[in-house]
Amino acid sequence: MEKTSGKGAIALSTMETGIGNPALELTEEGLNPEGTGRTEEQGQSLRDGLGPSTHHRRRLLQPFTRARSFCKTHVSLFKKILLGLFCLAYAAYFLAACILDFQRALALFVLTCLVLLVLVHRALKSLFGKTLTRCLKPFENSCLKLWMKWVFAGVALVGLILWLALDTAQRPEQLMSFAGICMFILILFACSKHHSAVSWRTVLWGLGLQFVFGILVIRTDPGFNAFQWLGDQVQIFLGYTVAGSSFVFGDTLVKDVFAFQALPIIIYFGCVMSILYYLGLVQWLVQKVAWFLQITMGTTATETLAVAGNIFVGMTEAPLLIRPYLADMTLSEIHAVMTGGFATISGTVLGAFISFGIEASSLISASVMAAPSALALSKLVYPEVEESKFKNKEGVKLPRGKETNILEAASNGATDAIGLATNVAANLIAFLAVLAFVNAALSWLGELVDIQGLTFQVRAETITTFSLCGFANLSSIGITLGGLTSMVPHRKGDLSKIVVRALFTGACVSLISACVAGILYVPRGAETDCVSFLNTSFTNRTYEAYVCCRELFQSTSLNGTNAPSFSGPWENKEFSAIALANCCEFYTNAVCA
Repeated sequence: MEKTSGKGAIALSTMETGIGNPALELTEEGLNPEGTGRTEEQGQSLRDGLGPSTHHRRRLLQPFTRARSFCKTHVSLFKKILLGLFCLAYAAYFLAACILDFQRALALFVLTCLVLLVLVHRALKSLFGKTLTRCLKPFENSCLKLWMKWVFAGVALVGLILWLALDTAQRPEQLMSFAGICMFILILFACSKHHSAVSWRTVLWGLGLQFVFGILVIRTDPGFNAFQWLGDQVQIFLGYTVAGSSFVFGDTLVKDVFAFQALPIIIYFGCVMSILYYLGLVQWLVQKVAWFLQITMGTTATETLAVAGNIFVGMTEAPLLIRPYLADMTLSEIHAVMTGGFATISGTVLGAFISFGIEASSLISASVMAAPSALALSKLVYPEVEESKFKNKEGVKLPRGKETNILEAASNGATDAIGLATNVAANLIAFLAVLAFVNAALSWLGELVDIQGLTFQVRAETITTFSLCGFANLSSIGITLGGLTSMVPHRKGDLSKIVVRALFTGACVSLISACVAGILYVPRGAETDCVSFLNTSFTNRTYEAYVCCRELFQSTSLNGTNAPSFSGPWENKEFSAIALANCCEFYTNAVCA
């Protein structure tokens, strides 16, 4: 066989190449695409000028291309499979955690139940929502709705009268607390900004919810334990601020200086809220709260969310929940936000009071009961006369944050909160300094006419009452104005105009909460068996301890320098002297001298 080289056609012998057979002809460009040695795709690649190496890579990538096409076609199936596997894995983990130690896994159990409740509600709504709407359509008749309202109001009134008659039969002094509630409502109505615009539906619903919350928290053990556990979890969550502030400022400053304890929480909470906004969780919560309260109290979602947040966070952190709304909120809504801050206590102060030895249940009860009352009394003092943008469904639908990812959201939230923390610190310094000057001036004026101790402060017992129930004090004006002004600086005039009225309303909310507690609170076992109660060691000043110690003091008499003698159930009891010593550690009495 003889081969020829060059740029011309390649000649092969007829025997070897089969000249005349077009399927095997070679040209300068390569094999004839019509030949059986190449596929149509390969031939096309050769016609397009692609070399053998490019075609080879295409052949290697064909399985991946087909796999990607298959995944795109069945993407929904794969999502369901992965979701099913995740649910199975989580169920196994959840069961293992509950079986090993249910008390340790209680937080996980509660969160799981909440998620399941939301999913079940969503499923039922999608399946039976339209049917339920059709069933309730006849009730949209205005006359029928009016009759139902009157019937409900009558039943509630009769129920309240029966409750007061039966529950206070053994303790008639509790009726004094009910009279106190009526008196405060009359005072607040007299101070109302717009008397004719008061929505009594909102006022009565709010006070009714406060009463129901009080029964749940004060009278039932499960309710009390649940709120106490929830408060502990929130306190633990806020406690993680120490990790960051200790690293930046040092342990000494964080433990001893107020600014390095409270202000970093604002930055931490602002970061968390920004993340939740980016994920859309806050928007979802706003819509759920709006739905519930629009059919009960008639308040808007924004003001209600801020007041509800004040149960466990402070007056500066709670407005962060509704920061995008503040610019468009009405004066009545802003007044409600301020009132909620003045009427409740924050998680940080809650933890501080508990560390002082104050009973946690009383603090949590006061804060929870104050939330609906703050809304109700705020609308009594400053009724809504403007058109809120957040009444309708469109008003509470907010887009997610503009950040591109969750890290950017966290960074922006922390950075934005710096201004808030700075404003709070500056206003707190200024207001406390001015208050100290006013107190000194009043004290000097009083001494000129032989009046000692004349200041603008309230007395020790009143301070304790107010501090336990809320933040209704003059220094809180600076905190509130500083926080809200940093968020909406163009509304500083509006904020300054209503802050004093909100302070007064918040103080009344605290007093009404105390009245409700006076109606509902019944000592648990202390009055029936104080001997057994004092025989056990107690470390906190509780109402039960006070009742039993008072009874012990009345049964104790002093005989000169001899040891005290006891009468009644403490007579001839070996532990009576020890119980007396324990009571004297907490309370002052003549027998303790």
